[in-house]
Amino acid sequence: AGQKIRLLINNLDDTAEEFESYGLNREKVIPGNSKTVIFIGPLKPGEYPFFGEFYPKTAQGKVIANE
Repeated sequence: AGQKIRLLINNLDDTAEEFESYGLNREKVIPGNSKTVIFIGPLKPGEYPFFGEFYPKTAQGKVIANE
């Protein structure tokens, strides 16, 4: 918490996916078999869920900002 961080996202699938997070206020399409960087923060302590817009049932996770 309280720091900017660099989030590296690696899409290992052949198809594109869109990183989506309402709590982080971020969205970005990531082409298949590629990587991208998203800068976030500084964040307040808490959990910030994210999901894949194209495959929301299987592409899920969260960023945890500790005190």
